[in-house]
Amino acid sequence: MKITERIHALKHTFFIPLSPEQKLERFVYSFVIFGKKNVCLIDTGVADSENTIIDYIKQNGHSISDIKTLILTHSHPDHIGSARNIKEKSNCEVLAHEGEKDWIENVGKQFSDRPVPGFKSFVSKSVKIDKLIEDNDLIELEEGLSIKVIHTPGHSKGSLSLLIENEKILICADCLLLPGNLPIYENVIAAVNSINKLKKIENIQWLLSSWDNPVKGIEIKTKMSQSIAYFKAIHKYIARIEKVKELAPLDLCKKIIGDMGLPSVAVNPLVAMAFQSNVANLNNAILK
Repeated sequence: MKITERIHALKHTFFIPLSPEQKLERFVYSFVIFGKKNVCLIDTGVADSENTIIDYIKQNGHSISDIKTLILTHSHPDHIGSARNIKEKSNCEVLAHEGEKDWIENVGKQFSDRPVPGFKSFVSKSVKIDKLIEDNDLIELEEGLSIKVIHTPGHSKGSLSLLIENEKILICADCLLLPGNLPIYENVIAAVNSINKLKKIENIQWLLSSWDNPVKGIEIKTKMSQSIAYFKAIHKYIARIEKVKELAPLDLCKKIIGDMGLPSVAVNPLVAMAFQSNVANLNNAILK
């Protein structure tokens, strides 16, 4: 999907195996920035997504060797799945935040720490980060085309958003929590603070999220406000439970998902882990 002449969005569909009989359909976006000569890729989808990416780049007059920069917004499998293969085929430079380094460079450790269903089919191999980037760094792709790095932790500790000021585009990766969607995050306070940080950015025409279709104009701030409201609604349900700290994480998860009327597939260890961040911050004013 062409957002502007230089910025394109690629949608990758995949399935999470919940049981031998049940699979959950999901999608994630990666983004391609076409310069005059070189290409910058942001995230790579799951394993085998490189075929879609490479074909799309060829359709737009470039080759795999034109990919000079690969930015990984964070380390989760639907974002780094094809990173190693693309790195090997293009010899591009891989950039990411230090907070994601361990899981990007050692996917075995990531699976041990965060055993997502289907993980081993989503990620081809580990990939080495060539350059660590952090908040306020400016990545110069070519004259007149640069990316400002914005550290937006919450979903993960090293999650990044990327501002392409020349194009008036903000890529927020998994920073936003979509109402009704799976509530997956590591630090609820950091997540809300990160969205508030993004809301202060002016003159943005497009918001590109990994888990949502591209959003334009006045809908951008609306999406951000809806995400914060969803975080607060979840917290309200959790905070009103008596002796909530005595509940086992998965039991709490099952109760909250039921109370909120969310899909039963949301009762899983990742969501249970997210809710424990709320339990640890019951009285924080940010969530009221």
